[in-house]
Order: sequence, then structure tokens, then C-alpha cells
Amino acid sequence: MQKAARRPEPAARPPGRPREFDMDTALDRAVRVFCERGYHATSIADLTAAMRLATGSVYKAFRDKQAVFLAAFERYATVRREQTRSAAARGANGRERLRHMLLSYVEHSQGIEGRRGCIVVGGAVELAALDPDVRARVNAQLETNETFIAGLIREGQADGSIPVHVATDDTARLMICITQGMRVVGKARLPLDGERLVGVAMKLLA
Repeated sequence: MQKAARRPEPAARPPGRPREFDMDTALDRAVRVFCERGYHATSIADLTAAMRLATGSVYKAFRDKQAVFLAAFERYATVRREQTRSAAARGANGRERLRHMLLSYVEHSQGIEGRRGCIVVGGAVELAALDPDVRARVNAQLETNETFIAGLIREGQADGSIPVHVATDDTARLMICITQGMRVVGKARLPLDGERLVGVAMKLLA
């Protein structure tokens, strides 16, 4: 008896189509648009052009413009956190680490990046009062920065480079006001004399 011909096994389903763009690069480009234009003045067309993606690709990766903004915000926060900590690490003690951190803010508040602006400041001004998701992220970022500054002050107090009478938490909060103010001034294209400004700020640690 002749055996029935064996049916070929069905081919395995190919894996899902891989994303055809680098997410971090696309988000870095979105950050620049949101910083320069602000949230409300940025359209999906602006984002697709800047991110170099088709509109369908943007909507496939993100639900809407707000989702793009939130992802861009997180990307910006991660990059700036790394830059700030890298700058602080150049200091030999707590006081010098804080000084280098402040100088890093001056650097990023000048030139093209300074004129472009900061997505954290922009989010706080434009959206935080109305959008709880943005407000939560803005607050978390500012609190993270403030905690980092307070840690540097405590390091300085422990190593003797900062007097122990300096009020750690209040000074850290004031430093946040200074650093975010630098970003506003840079956006307004006012000149910043980094060494002089940082010198004045460091007097808070006397």
C-alpha cells in the first residue's frame, strides 16, 4: 500500500517586524523641538520632520503627542542626570563637586543649547498646572536634582570643605532655584558669566 504523501509542516511565523529607527536618537530630536517651540506650539508634523519618521511610525510607537513628550522628557532627564553627575565627579571634595555641577549648568545654559531651552522648565511652565503626568515628572526630576545637591553638601560637610552650620536642605532648594533660573536666563539669551555667578552661589556655602 502506497504511503500518503507527507504534508509539509507550516513555516514558522516570522517574528514581528523590528523597529526601523533608533529610539534614543528619535527622542533626542523630539527633545530639541519641544525645548525650542514648547509643547503647545509643537505639532505632530514638526515631530515627524524632526524625528525623521513617517506619521504612521510615530503613532505606532507613541499613542499621541503627549506620549511623545513624556518619552522625550524621560530621555532628557536621563541624559542630563548623567551629564550632571559626570561633571560633579571631577571635583576632589564635596565643595568642588558642587562647584563643577553649577558650572555644568552654566555651560548648558549658554550657546545653542541655552537658547534652545530646557524641557523640564518648559514642562513646568506650560503643563505642570494642568497635566498631572507632566507635573509628576517635573516634580520627580527637581526632587532628584535637589537630593543630589543635598548629598554633595553633606559630602562637603563630612570632608570639611563645607561648614557644618550650612543648612543642607534649604541651601539645596535655593541651588535648584539658581540652576533652573540659569536655564530661563539662557533661553532669554541673556549673557551668563559662569565663573562670577558660580562664585556668588558658592558663597551660600560659607
